[in-house]
Amino acid sequence: MRRPHRAQPPQKEGPRVNDEIRNPSVQLIDAEGTNRGTVPIDEARSLADELGLDLVEIVPNAEPPVCKILDFGKYKYQSQKRAAEARKKQKTVEVKEIKMRPNIDTHDYDVKMRNMRRFFDDGDKVKVTLRFRGREMAHQDLGMDLLRKVKDETSDYAKVEQEPKMEGRQMIMVLSPVGPR
Repeated sequence: MRRPHRAQPPQKEGPRVNDEIRNPSVQLIDAEGTNRGTVPIDEARSLADELGLDLVEIVPNAEPPVCKILDFGKYKYQSQKRAAEARKKQKTVEVKEIKMRPNIDTHDYDVKMRNMRRFFDDGDKVKVTLRFRGREMAHQDLGMDLLRKVKDETSDYAKVEQEPKMEGRQMIMVLSPVGPR
């Protein structure tokens, strides 16, 4: 006969608070931030209740766990603010694509290089795609020379992340910015 499966109770996000703390004694830090030492859990809860604050488990893996007396609502709000601030400062690196042909004109080439420089200054990677049409496929060496020229001109502020390679009718090279933005 099989036993019925018992589902685990859902795990709560964040630290344990007040009655959720199960240890018999805790390392207590009071509302002013001074360490009170190891205290029985009931005494810690009553101290928190007297102050009208919560007992929050800060370091659950310590022996005994470290708990602090503080306003839990305020603590949660501040941690959400810190997380939002960290997300705002985070920069996602995009991959911009520059498309060229093997017989590109010098002015068009200069415009593409200016755009490429702008992308690197913004901290983005650049994928240089060289498309071959018709009989141009017979002159892949011209394409390789063009990509080598791009690589040499951008060597001061970019490094090659992926060397030039053929994929069907196009040759692809990926460059990424070097140094501080």
